Amino acid sequence: MAVTLSQARLGEIGSTVSQPSYRAQDLSAGIVHFGVGNFHRAHQACYLDELFESGLDRDWAIIGTGVQEGDAAMGRDLAAQDFLTTVVAQEATSAQARITGAMIDFIAPGDRAGLLARLVDARTRIVSLTVTEGGYYVDPATQSFDANHADIIADAADRLACPKTAFGLIAAALLQRRAAGLAPFTVMSCDNLPGNGHVTENAVSGLVELIDRSDARWIRESVAFPNGMVDRITPATSERERAALRGDFGIDDRRPVFCEGFRQWVLEDRFPAGRPRLEQVGVEFVADVAPFELMKIRILNGGHAAIAYPAGLLDIHFVHEAMEDPQIARFLRTLLEDEIIPLVPPVPNTDLATYRRTIERRFANPKIGDTIRRLCLDGSNRQPKFILPTLRDALGAGRPIDGLALVSALWCRYCYGETESGKPIAPNDPSWPRLTEQARKARTRPDAWLEMRGVYGDLADDPRFREAFGQALQRLWRLGTRASLDHYQAMRAPNP
Repeated sequence: MAVTLSQARLGEIGSTVSQPSYRAQDLSAGIVHFGVGNFHRAHQACYLDELFESGLDRDWAIIGTGVQEGDAAMGRDLAAQDFLTTVVAQEATSAQARITGAMIDFIAPGDRAGLLARLVDARTRIVSLTVTEGGYYVDPATQSFDANHADIIADAADRLACPKTAFGLIAAALLQRRAAGLAPFTVMSCDNLPGNGHVTENAVSGLVELIDRSDARWIRESVAFPNGMVDRITPATSERERAALRGDFGIDDRRPVFCEGFRQWVLEDRFPAGRPRLEQVGVEFVADVAPFELMKIRILNGGHAAIAYPAGLLDIHFVHEAMEDPQIARFLRTLLEDEIIPLVPPVPNTDLATYRRTIERRFANPKIGDTIRRLCLDGSNRQPKFILPTLRDALGAGRPIDGLALVSALWCRYCYGETESGKPIAPNDPSWPRLTEQARKARTRPDAWLEMRGVYGDLADDPRFREAFGQALQRLWRLGTRASLDHYQAMRAPNP
């Protein structure tokens, strides 16, 4: 019989599961975090758990919160198990489970007064976010703050009296702290975005600028928004993972997290209100995160996009299964070596060829159970961040673009909503109806896909890209995915 996870029953859990020697009463909160999904609990919360376990900085525990309905359900489930989470780190030949306890409370999305009170409290010195790449109100084409989004307009219209967005709540709290003579907290994005600190600053100050420009200027001048690079492959949790936890470790956890053993966090050291000593547990603090960010986003996330759509069209379910497919694995390697890595600037103390090999090994990890569908999710936000910037640089440098154009064509073909075997693809993007409509038009007129200016911007005007994309998409429809991958390899092969 599995043990239902709670503080009271920790003593009943087997010795194969590591658990904290500290308890919630040993901690006090210094961080409020928006978005306590799987990645946060496999990454930031794990680093803090390890720090607390060492006996350091136990005044930096987390209070979770969120603004979506799913956040409320997460909060209820975590509260029912005293905010404990079982994290299972899996490699090909091993699995290690640890119960973590870095979170000590959760403020429900509807409790704006309670949340604002906690944000304004002087004990809150960091406010962090994991709200997904698409949660920052960024115009995909321009990559700038979208001040015309309905959510932003609504928060500005009532002058932050009843903010509904995370950025509205953060802005309201910062201004209340200013009025009370309290120093601002640091705002730290933990999302996978280039320049995530700058993006977060633009969202908070951009919203405030719609109300009062002097307040917006104060935020830009007085509040720290450090950039950071985060990395750990963390799939969504399904009944498969919950059953594995019960069977392998004897724990019944409503919200377990399964992830890879690898993790990385690189941060700018800009925390004027103080910070936990995360360098003691492996976080790398640097003056400039940009090289690390660019490396990860273009190689790892770009690599994910490269394998996701061909695998999705071929009815491959798991990421490791895609890596077992010789054509897909070869496409990934050729694309990275020929078109992506040559446009990644040098990264301090990092060999990019070694990094590529590490990425391939991580993708091939059979224990993770990461799904192709998860990698295909939200392409309308991810393609402009992970693929199109490299494409733009390649065009500017006169370098090859055939593989990058093929990735875009594969995405378009995926959004048609049907795999090559004729199976329907369930909606997998906030803009799915529009994407499907354009993909169906593009079957006979490829330029229809590039007319999505909100995604492609002026890239759609580049004749070289339009030609490469059009040929790739027509080939996909005429010959199929496998023949298209073979054609790409033949094009890239050196002349005899």
